[in-house]
Amino acid sequence: MGRELLRSPASRQEPNAPPHRVPVMVPIRSLGPSHRERIAQHLLSLDAQDRYLRFGYAASDEQIRRYTDGLNFERDEIFGIYNRKLELIAMAHLALSSEPDSKSCAEFGVSVLRASRGRGYGARLFDRAMMHASNEGVDLMFIHALSENTAMIKIARNAGATLERDGSETDAHLRLPPATLDSRMTEMLEEQLAQTDYRLKAQAKNFYALLAGLQEIRQGVREAREKSGQ
Repeated sequence: MGRELLRSPASRQEPNAPPHRVPVMVPIRSLGPSHRERIAQHLLSLDAQDRYLRFGYAASDEQIRRYTDGLNFERDEIFGIYNRKLELIAMAHLALSSEPDSKSCAEFGVSVLRASRGRGYGARLFDRAMMHASNEGVDLMFIHALSENTAMIKIARNAGATLERDGSETDAHLRLPPATLDSRMTEMLEEQLAQTDYRLKAQAKNFYALLAGLQEIRQGVREAREKSGQ
C-alpha cells in the first residue's frame, strides 16, 4: 500500500463553538540522570498494549531497562509530569539528531499512565517539547507512531503537522517557528515553576512520611502502656 497524505484541518474556531478556555498550568520539568530510575518505573508500569503503542513493539522489562539506561541526557531532553506522590505519571522524550546533516531535526515520543489520561498531558508535553526544540534551533520535528495510536496522531494533527500513513504506521512532521525572546523567557519561567512545584511536593511527601512515623511510634507507646497496665 502506498503512502497516504493526511492533511491537518485548519486551526480556526467555528462561529457557534464554545469560547476558548485558558488551559490550567501543568508543571512540566526537565528530567536528568537522577530521575533515571523513576523513568524506568514509569515505563515498566505500562501494560503490554501501552508498551506496544509507545515503542512500536511489545517491549519487555529488559528492553525497557536498556532503553532507560541508554538515555542521553546531555544530547536529548526528557520532560516529566509528577503527581503529589512524586510518581512520574507522564513523560516525553525529545531525541535530537546527532547526524551532522540533520542537526535541525528532532523526534518526539510520549507516554502517560492509564489512570492519568484524559487530562491533556500528552498534548501539554508536546507543546513543551516544541518550544524547547524551537529554542534549540530545531526547525523540523518528527513523530513516528503506529496508525492505531490515535491519541498520538491526534496530538500531531492538532499541532498542524503533516501526516503520512503507510499501512500500520504513520509519520508526522511539523515545521517549527524560529525562537524568540518570548519563547526563551517562557521556557525559563515554566522550568523554574516546575522545579519549585517539585520541591514543594517533595517537602510535603517527606512531612507526611515523618508524621506517619510519629503516629506509628505513638500508637506503639499506647499499646505498650495498655499491656503494662494489664
